[in-house]
Order: sequence, then structure tokens, then C-alpha cells
Amino acid sequence: MNAISSTSSVQTVHVPLGERAYDILIGPGLIARAGAEIASRLKGRKAAIITDENVAPLYLEAVVASLNAAGIVSAEVVLPAGEKTKSFEHLIDVCDKVLEARVERNDCVIALGGGVIGDLSGFAAGIVRRGVRFVQVPTSLLAQVDSSVGGKTGINSPRHGKNLIGVFHQPDLVLADTDVLNTLSEREFRAGYAEVAKYGLIDKPDFFAWLEANWKSVFTGGSARIEAIAASCQAKADVVVADERETGQRALLNLGHTFGHALEAATAYDSRRLVHGEGVAIGMVLAHEFSARMNLASPDDARRVERHLKEVGLPTGMAEIPGELPPAESLMEAIAQDKKVKSGKLTFILTRGIGQSFVADDVPASEVLSFLREKHP
Repeated sequence: MNAISSTSSVQTVHVPLGERAYDILIGPGLIARAGAEIASRLKGRKAAIITDENVAPLYLEAVVASLNAAGIVSAEVVLPAGEKTKSFEHLIDVCDKVLEARVERNDCVIALGGGVIGDLSGFAAGIVRRGVRFVQVPTSLLAQVDSSVGGKTGINSPRHGKNLIGVFHQPDLVLADTDVLNTLSEREFRAGYAEVAKYGLIDKPDFFAWLEANWKSVFTGGSARIEAIAASCQAKADVVVADERETGQRALLNLGHTFGHALEAATAYDSRRLVHGEGVAIGMVLAHEFSARMNLASPDDARRVERHLKEVGLPTGMAEIPGELPPAESLMEAIAQDKKVKSGKLTFILTRGIGQSFVADDVPASEVLSFLREKHP
């Protein structure tokens, strides 16, 4: 296990991956320190900052000023906000602009934004010049506890689904400034919280129980928020170190995601209808309900998960998604693409109870389809 260290109000989670090891810094005021933290770790003195139209007015100027103060020259790329930005079109644009900025291998690409910006920027950093340095400055709770950590980058396939095109490219540094979370909408914060709860449901039942008791303090801010983010990053770091390229147990991080990704595809990645964390919340409830259906877990566990996520304001069923959904058969096609069928069997993350998730690689596709038909509104 890695150890969380703390200096004043900033906590550090170290991800020990040999030559690719890096730190995750968590706490207030880190955007103002971005230049100094990057300069102390990386040799390059040029950076390309990738952000979006929502985040740029809030934090881009501060990041640029911090880099300038540390002697780092920067170029800025501002993209449209939203899941649809994770496309070939925008990837090509970002790669071209990083090259125009003359970013070399020892220089860095900085992702300033949520999960969409982090995934797209990381992919670009991984392929420009066959790999340049990469720094994550996540500005959403979801990105701070999940997508900024672990090196999975990518874009969506317009025909086949979410995150199917990409590379593994670990960041060199993650700066999770908790002050930026104060500007999130309630919906965005709740969506990120789904990923926090996920870590408890995977293999930390005590953490899930702590969240049940302390979630209001996490939402309010302060030390409970920092503690929850640090615990989440530590949980993900432990899994990544054990299985960096998702050949085995790292797949546990996909709890709720197979159902969730299918629902995102079904809504055409329209954030007005469903955002990623909401899909994960519904997906985690479905995963627990399906586990109960397969006589692996008690229905009481599924009800407990549903109760907590509903209490924090997250959707917990397909009927809560605005608009019509395609038939269960179409959802099944998306699931089959996300977790490929082998001899009529699927790989799913199922559970034997709260904090007892496991990789099941022999789930009958027919059972999943029957379950989806029952749950379809």
C-alpha cells in the first residue's frame, strides 16, 4: 500500500510506477503553485495548456501567470465544453497546436479541466512526438478522484462507443486544487461523488460507511472533502500500481461503468440528459441489482447502495433519464462493444456485497438482456 503524506493543508499520494512514478497533490491553492510544482519536477520550459470554454474564464489566466513566474512559456488551446469534444476532430486540432507551440519531449501538455479535457489532452500528449510530458490539473471532482489518475487516455468512437480509442500515458504530476470545486454546480459535484462512492463499493466497505455518515461534510468542503479525495486517489493508485494496463484487477475500477457507458451512448452523450457520473451511479445500482438477481449478493445491498446515492441526489434508475431510451436490445449492443462477448459470455464487475466486488468473466449475455428488459422504463 502507498502512504498518504501531508504538508500543511496539502496531502500527497505517491504513485510508485518506477521511472513513471508521480505525485498527486490534493488541497487548496495548488493552481497558484502550478508553475513552481511543475518547474521543480520537469526539465522543459514550454507548455501547452489544453482547457475548455467553461474553465478558461475561471482559471486559465492564473495558470498562465503561475507558469510565467516559474519561467515556463505557455500556449493555450481552448476547446468546446462537453463529452462530444472527445473526438478525432478535436484530437487532430490539439496535436497540431501542441506542435505549433514547439513542445518537445521534455516539455509538457497541461490538462486544465474535467475528465473530457484530461482524456483528450492525455491522448494528445501520448502520441505527439511519440510522447511528451503530461500534467493534470483537474477542475471537477470526478476528474480529481478518477480520470486524472492512472494514465488511461482517449476519445470516443462515434459509431462504437465511449473511450474505445486511446493510449496508456501516465501523467508526471496531478494537481488537485480543492478550491476549484467551489465553482462546480451541484449536479457536477454529485456526478463526481458517484466515483468517490465507487471506491467504497469496490473493496472498502468502511469507507462507504464513512461516506454514508459524512457525505454532507464532503459536499460542504473543508477537511472532510480533502480526506475523501485523498482516500479515493489512494484507492485508485493502489489498483493502478498492481495492474497498470488493466489486464486483471484494474478492471474493478469499471464497477457500474459497463451499464453506465451503455446509457451514455444511448443518450448520444448529451449532457443535458445524462453526465458520466450519473451514468455510473445508475450503473452501480444496476450492477448490485444484477448481482442479487444472479444470487451472488443480498437484495438488501442493492437497496443500501440505491438509498445512499438517492440521498445525495443522484439518479439510480433508467426511468430517471430524461427522454426516451432505445430498446434493451440496443443497450445490449453497446454493452457487448464495451465488454466484448466471448462465446456468448460477458465480463462484468459484480459484487458479493458492499465492498466485495469482483471480475466475473462468464456472465451469460442472455441473462443481461433479460435483466435490461425488466429494468427498461
